[in-house]
Amino acid sequence: MSQAIYYISQNFLDQNHINQKGTALSASILAQAVNIPVNKILDKTTLLTNLAHACDFPCYFSPNWDSAWDCLTDSSVSYLTLNLATVETINTEDFNTFKRIIEDAYRDFGKPQLWVIMPAADNV
Repeated sequence: MSQAIYYISQNFLDQNHINQKGTALSASILAQAVNIPVNKILDKTTLLTNLAHACDFPCYFSPNWDSAWDCLTDSSVSYLTLNLATVETINTEDFNTFKRIIEDAYRDFGKPQLWVIMPAADNV
């Protein structure tokens, strides 16, 4: 894998790529990934709070982008997933900032990699 962020359709996960054991192929690829839980709204607060909790950031984490970058690069987490299939509202500025943090950390430290699960085409 040679990039920081991958986009996967929910269709890919649900229907199209089934391995011999009958489980989603991507499940084996993403088995070690830490999921960043999100609800209906994706914004800075949601991303930072849920990222910190999912990755078990230290108590000195402060909910800002710089602190998130520091904690991500110090963390042992190498793989993340972010499922946008049920998200209704995305603050694109916050989401783009988050993606830049992932890309910068990957460029400088080789981790983490992020898999963004996009809504199924018929749900868009």
